[in-house]
Amino acid sequence: MMLTIAIAEKLLRLADGEQIRASLIKHTLIDELISEGIILEQYSGRTKRILYIADKAAFANWLFHRFQINDLAAYIQAIRNSDATRADLILAGNDSKVKARRTFKGFLVNSYQPIEAALNNQPIVIQPTPGTFQFIYDFETFAPPADVVIVGIENTENFRWVAKQEYLFKNIKPLFISRYPQEQAGDVIKWLRSIPNQYLHFGDFDFAGINIYLQEYKKHLGERAFFFIPGNIEDLLATNGNKNLYDQQKLNDLVIAEKRINELIALLHKHKKGLEQEVLIIG
Repeated sequence: MMLTIAIAEKLLRLADGEQIRASLIKHTLIDELISEGIILEQYSGRTKRILYIADKAAFANWLFHRFQINDLAAYIQAIRNSDATRADLILAGNDSKVKARRTFKGFLVNSYQPIEAALNNQPIVIQPTPGTFQFIYDFETFAPPADVVIVGIENTENFRWVAKQEYLFKNIKPLFISRYPQEQAGDVIKWLRSIPNQYLHFGDFDFAGINIYLQEYKKHLGERAFFFIPGNIEDLLATNGNKNLYDQQKLNDLVIAEKRINELIALLHKHKKGLEQEVLIIG
């Protein structure tokens, strides 16, 4: 999908701090940004929705990861000048004037128990000292045992306190990876597709969390990917659920084949609440 000039111009206005009525900026990309929590909504009156961006850095990361655009204003100017070649270069991230250069490839891993793996054909043990993480740079050669389940964690607090969530994963041997920083997301997906291990997505129990799982992971990993849902999810929703998470989010129009996700969606509608995964950190 190419970023059209009409949407690019409105995104630039939002990035510059302007607020725009939702009725004037309808697009699937806007829905994606809302589900990611990058574009926020507020209501003016009974029905008017106003959209705005509060975290410009998060939007910039999304823009580069999604379209390889580092300078939105330059991208718009290139299209206005009918310079298709330059626009294509900006879109592809190959223009030296606007391309973001990544300092690191790779991603963060964490574990509360020793995970023996291989890196560059040498043995490595993953078990960071509490309060630290391990960063896998040469991820192309990083190979955990096939019986290890890769658990992708959506929120940073849960990734920090994996030991306080050990009770959730008694029946598997988990290796935790972080969704952040998001500029590393491409490396995570490339690595996950190269290994045979099962992937378990551990995110928020709301429409945004489901959207992230389906759009960023399930579509790449197919039957090897599953969405983690605790057995007492209904009790957790009833006692700790957040009504705003339900009211301010929408589920993207996607085919959902996992029975447990459909059951979760039914519970979200029943209680009209969502649940943040931080609730599951104990101790």
